[in-house]
Amino acid sequence: MLYISSHVAIPDHEIEIHAVRSQGAGGQHVNKVSTAIHLRFDIAASSLPPFYKEELLKLRDHRITQGGVITIKAQQSRSQEQNRADALDRLRELIQLVAVPRKKRKATKPTKASKQRRLESKTKRGRLKALRGRIDD
Repeated sequence: MLYISSHVAIPDHEIEIHAVRSQGAGGQHVNKVSTAIHLRFDIAASSLPPFYKEELLKLRDHRITQGGVITIKAQQSRSQEQNRADALDRLRELIQLVAVPRKKRKATKPTKASKQRRLESKTKRGRLKALRGRIDD
């Protein structure tokens, strides 16, 4: 069971975990042992509450495919168990990210002083550009 919050948990059978060979340097150990973890989690087929599913599918994250499957590859550690824990932590963090409600932006108007500063800078810039022009005798 992967616990997201006190009320939300994901059963183990919904998370697909495969051990694969790691990439990069590491010598003979990397070439022989499958220590990297490839995690797949299908959002639509999961038992997550509808709010979580909708928010996850709205996310613009490279780890979420167009089919709504989260794919995470963990290969930082030399240990398969640590990579498994890392992949599960990253999945938990991604799901917890959508649980935090976003604050709506309040539209504000520019202050009178900021309008004045903007206009002054525009006139100053205009004068500077005018000085670059041709000089008539």
